[in-house]
Amino acid sequence: MNAPNGPSTNALIQARKQAATPRGVGVLADFYAQRAENAELWDVEGHRFIDFAGGIAVLNTGHRHPKVIAAVREQLERFTHTCYQVVPYESYVALAERINRLTPGTHAKKTAFFSTGAEAVENAVKIARAATGRPGVIAFAGGFHGRTHIGMALTGKVLPYKTSFGPFPADIYHAPFPCHCVGTEGALKGLQQLFKADIDPQRVAAIIVEPVQGEGGFYIAPRPFMQALRELCDRQGILLIADEIQTGFGRTGRWFAMEHYEVEPDLITIAKSLAGGFPLSAVTGRAEIMDAPAPGGLGGTYAGSPVAIAAAHAVIDVILEERLVERAAVLGERLAHSLRLVAALGADRRIEVRALGSMVAAEFLKGDDEPDPDLAKQVQQAALRRGLLLLTCGTGANVIRFLYPLTIPDALFEEGLGVFEESLREALRTA
Repeated sequence: MNAPNGPSTNALIQARKQAATPRGVGVLADFYAQRAENAELWDVEGHRFIDFAGGIAVLNTGHRHPKVIAAVREQLERFTHTCYQVVPYESYVALAERINRLTPGTHAKKTAFFSTGAEAVENAVKIARAATGRPGVIAFAGGFHGRTHIGMALTGKVLPYKTSFGPFPADIYHAPFPCHCVGTEGALKGLQQLFKADIDPQRVAAIIVEPVQGEGGFYIAPRPFMQALRELCDRQGILLIADEIQTGFGRTGRWFAMEHYEVEPDLITIAKSLAGGFPLSAVTGRAEIMDAPAPGGLGGTYAGSPVAIAAAHAVIDVILEERLVERAAVLGERLAHSLRLVAALGADRRIEVRALGSMVAAEFLKGDDEPDPDLAKQVQQAALRRGLLLLTCGTGANVIRFLYPLTIPDALFEEGLGVFEESLREALRTA
């Protein structure tokens, strides 16, 4: 909608935004979207941007994929809302059946739908507690699981997610995640120390882990670590929850990142690219665990919106038909190779490249291996001036993550890589 006195400009909307919305909603860009298509978007003044952010990993199938839009339009002609818990609809059941087949494991599974990733995490915790009769949940340093109170409590990053919002729910504990400062052996020792000092393993309902930490810096869980977690959980009667909200739906070169480990989780949380930009999340798990809550214990007014469900069916079709899981692996290899070549530009700075499929990151470090958030920010801003959207992450805010749509055309992908290299050169000159 335009301003009352004529066409909107970025500056005019920015002034209105400052007056009308709170500072707690942090916003990267100072321009405003007008339209988008696949991996490009244009602002209200007609400036074009290459989207390597994907709405924070929501747009694996791109902006406005024609099949997703067609599915949504068809659903809009039927009905937009009944509340599934009042009047159900077959599309919800059919999508649950498809996701039960797609997720890792051949055991019997069931799926419940919600609206956001944080809701999926909250409900996974509820289900785990109901199934085990235990209160404790263990998460990991650097992990991100949402902005609700349980989500914040599970999140292993204080600024900005926890600052001034405590106290947090009890019986939430954190263990080290294998990354720079601690390897697999150290992380597992951290868990054992937790059991000695803070909580008896017999009181732990679940361990929740991101196979690749999203907000934490795209650290990839080593295979021995994930396998050891599965063995520990089996031994102690603890449920293993895989948070696949950012890693799911083809991002890592598999439908789900847990497939890289040949480890079957008990519960999986799913959201982001599940419905191509429409609000939808899910918890999928072993049938007997999912059935632990009593009728009425799960759900929500908008949980499993029929419009978002229709979009999700189309997303699955697109990923299959366009072979986007395979494309994620190809694009990720190309990007990681390119990044390793430009990493040599750093001289007295080190750029560490991490990649699992198209979940790719470049971490900026000083000569003493200390985080370099200033350089990461400079690269991000230089890229933004050139029309390339990038996101930072990491507990030290020194990592740039790449979350382009998997449908991005080759020429546009290469253009984006060229802009990143130019931006890196500029940032290094001025650093």
